[in-house]
Amino acid sequence: MKAVRLKQPGEWETLEIVQPTTNLASGQALLKVKKIGVCGTDLHAYKGQQPFFEYPRILGHELAVEIVAIADDVTNVQVGDRCSVEPYYNEVIGQAVRRGKTNCGEHLKVLGVHVDGGMQEYFVYPAEFLHATNSLSDDQLAMIEPLAIGCHAVDRADIKEDDIVLVIGAGPIGLGTIQFAQLKGAKVIAMDIDDAKLEKCKKITKVKDTINALGNVEEDLKTLLNGDLPTVILDATGSPKSMMNTFNYAAAGGTIVFIGLFMGDVVFHDPSFHKKELTLKASRAAMGSDFGRIIRLIEAGKIDASSFITHRIPFDAVPDEFEKLYQEPNLIKAIIEL
Repeated sequence: MKAVRLKQPGEWETLEIVQPTTNLASGQALLKVKKIGVCGTDLHAYKGQQPFFEYPRILGHELAVEIVAIADDVTNVQVGDRCSVEPYYNEVIGQAVRRGKTNCGEHLKVLGVHVDGGMQEYFVYPAEFLHATNSLSDDQLAMIEPLAIGCHAVDRADIKEDDIVLVIGAGPIGLGTIQFAQLKGAKVIAMDIDDAKLEKCKKITKVKDTINALGNVEEDLKTLLNGDLPTVILDATGSPKSMMNTFNYAAAGGTIVFIGLFMGDVVFHDPSFHKKELTLKASRAAMGSDFGRIIRLIEAGKIDASSFITHRIPFDAVPDEFEKLYQEPNLIKAIIEL
């Protein structure tokens, strides 16, 4: 079967590898890959800018798959089911996992980052991390994992109805984060450096208020909010400048959640941080329960997934077409189709 592997930053290779058999170990499922979402992680890995990453690696963790075979003891899914894949698992049950934090275990593995992912025609994976639904399209299934990132971040923020929420970054993660924040009943503001992205954000999420991050953000926020500032800020940019500016934008007593990350140090003025009594949180990956919740929300029409998709790449064309994504001014989410 075919696989596409990132050999080193900027260099793909197409491989012919042995297709897995249906002779499966306990708890395993053989999966046929249908569609793969291109994540910021993949884009950063191609440029050599992704933390916790080793080369060579078969990328791909935003997946829509079909079950080809299951081990005899698998009961949660059936052959023929179409599934979203929860791409994180813990090889060792460490302290965080024992306390229910399965998304940030000390020994966490992520498909396409720490182990080979879904840019191959078939692969074997533990069935317990498959979330089946035959009512959603493959496009929607491939979008569930990035939506789960925003879903978990909103849970981390503990948003209340009277909060004012600023979501920074109008890419796929930011768009999902906005939708989950809106479900909490809070006022939501979107911010980005790109006016075109903000216009698309309005169309997709129906968010009313947007701010361009290149302006005088603090003053713009106070003008919009009659002198107030956001009580919750979720930064999905992975930009050090953006992330460190959030300390200036947050209201006293507010909460900042970093969804994105970068290879470096976060620096802030400690007296100002203490004066405002801010809460700073990281948000990593998502919980298994988020996947089922998102499937139900999409089925109910409360979360929009497929309108994020702006570009498509045939699987065989990945080595030639992938780099062009960096020059696409209208890119929100690209899907690789097998």
